[in-house]
Amino acid sequence: MHPACVMVFNACDPSGAGGLTADIATIASVGGHPVAVATGAYARDTARIYEHFCLDDEAVTEQARTALEDLPVQVIKVGFVGSAENISAIAELSNDYAELPLISYMPDLSWWQEDQIDQYLDAFRELLLPQTSVLVGNHSTLWRWLLPEWSNERSPSARDLAAAAAEMGVPYTLVTGIPQPDQQIENVLASPETVLCHARFELFDATFTGAGDTLTTALAALLACGSDLATACTEALEYLDRCLDAGFRPGMGHVIPDRMFWAEPEEADNPASDEDDKDDQPSLEGYGFPSHDTKH
Repeated sequence: MHPACVMVFNACDPSGAGGLTADIATIASVGGHPVAVATGAYARDTARIYEHFCLDDEAVTEQARTALEDLPVQVIKVGFVGSAENISAIAELSNDYAELPLISYMPDLSWWQEDQIDQYLDAFRELLLPQTSVLVGNHSTLWRWLLPEWSNERSPSARDLAAAAAEMGVPYTLVTGIPQPDQQIENVLASPETVLCHARFELFDATFTGAGDTLTTALAALLACGSDLATACTEALEYLDRCLDAGFRPGMGHVIPDRMFWAEPEEADNPASDEDDKDDQPSLEGYGFPSHDTKH
């Protein structure tokens, strides 16, 4: 017996808000083993993305194939991979491992240059969606991408978006952030024919970074651990809600989901200490760690 292996393709995020950092923490929290393939790196903080540096497709392929030949990967999750070339490489690799479910996340790309966005979305639609088992994305993001010519007075439903994704070969779509009355949002897992599960939560009074990666990766990890799709989706949504409820703001930007909320000590077990208590705490030097003061 060992933790289920989940392969994730994503960009490294040094802020810890999203990307590969979020994937690794989420998989570990759910109880899986992360098999993390770096596709590039962000220059970003918790407020915004300034730049993205993409690895070439050969480097991505070599990482993934080497790991797949050794580890019993159960599910593959694809986040932001940075280029059409990387999408093509991942699609080719996924085709070689067609028995593995592929969970694809489409994030908001509005920070990127328009021509790069168009190339990325076109490649994703043509190459990766036909192999995708579950597509995950925010309602507004999927609407703009999958139904750009939508002219109905009402906004598209989750089943409308699932039907558009199904035209490219996607059997299931998880649509998040559907606006509802009374400061509620709804999240729906649907096929063109039916709704498999849905969950409604109260809208948090905060702006989060990394929620989409957290949800998608939790879904992938729960599937890898043996849950059926509807159960995994319900549990992933509940997990995300707990992560957001425990979210924290480590910097000057947005709030980050606390993916290890369950590991925090209970308040009664961790009482706030006063200044005298702090003075009694041992220093790092007491544990054999020298200070960082430069010696001259």
